[in-house]
Amino acid sequence: MKVGVVTFPDSNSDVDALNALAVAGVDPVTLWHESPDLQGVSAVILPGGFAYGDYIRAGVIARFSPVMRGVSTFAAGGGHVLGICNGFQILAEAGMVPGALLRNRSLRFACRIVAIKPERTDSPFTRAATGQPIRIPIAHGEGCYYADEATLDELERDGQVLFRYVRDDGTPALDPDDPANPNGSLRAIAGVCNSAGNVAGLMPHPERMSEAILGSDDGLQLIRSLVESAREWEAAGRPALAAPAVTRVEAER
Repeated sequence: MKVGVVTFPDSNSDVDALNALAVAGVDPVTLWHESPDLQGVSAVILPGGFAYGDYIRAGVIARFSPVMRGVSTFAAGGGHVLGICNGFQILAEAGMVPGALLRNRSLRFACRIVAIKPERTDSPFTRAATGQPIRIPIAHGEGCYYADEATLDELERDGQVLFRYVRDDGTPALDPDDPANPNGSLRAIAGVCNSAGNVAGLMPHPERMSEAILGSDDGLQLIRSLVESAREWEAAGRPALAAPAVTRVEAER
C-alpha cells in the first residue's frame, strides 16, 4: 500500500511526513504539485511548510495547484486526506474542511511543543490514539482557528472537532489567551474534519515526533490512524462514502 505526500514549492515537512509513513510501515510516495496524478495512492498527506511562499495568504495559492484537482477528486471518491499545518491551511482555503486559519493572536510565529487531546477516537484520523494528551510541536504564524459561532456549534454537534489544545491536566485551553492555546484558536480547536469524515486538518506536527529518536513517538498515533484507515478502505475495494447531509457550512460555500 502506498501513501502520498504532496511537495509544493517551499514545503518543509514533506520529508518528515515521508519518514513517519515509513516508520508506520507503508510505502511513502512523493506527489509533485504540478501533476494531478496521485499514482494510485491509498491516502494523501498535505505537509507543513510555506507553499508558494505563503504569498497573499497561507494556502491560498496552493489551493489552485494542479495536484489539488487530483486530491479533491480523490477525497470526493472516499479517499482519506490529512492536511498538517500549511496543509490544513490549504484544505481550508480549498473549502475541503470548514473554518479558516488566521494570524496567531500574538501576531508572532509560534514554534514549541504543545499538548493536544483527541475529542474522539473513532475517526479515521484518531482510531489508533490512546485518548490521552499528545505532546507534539507546532510551527506556524497563521494557526488561529476561526469560524462563526453557528458553524462552531455545528462542528461540535456533528463531531467534526477532532483535537483541542489542552493544559497539562488535559483540560481544554478554551480561553484564547491561555498559554496552552498557542495561537488563540476559538474553542481551543487544533484540528477538524469535513462532514463526511474522510478529510482532516491538524495544525500541530505529528510527523515531527513519530519515533523515539526525535524525542517522542506520540505523533505516530495519528500517522498510524491514517494508515490503518487507508488500509481498511483499500481492502474494502475503495468504497465511495455515502453522501452526508448538506450542512450549513457547505451550503454557504
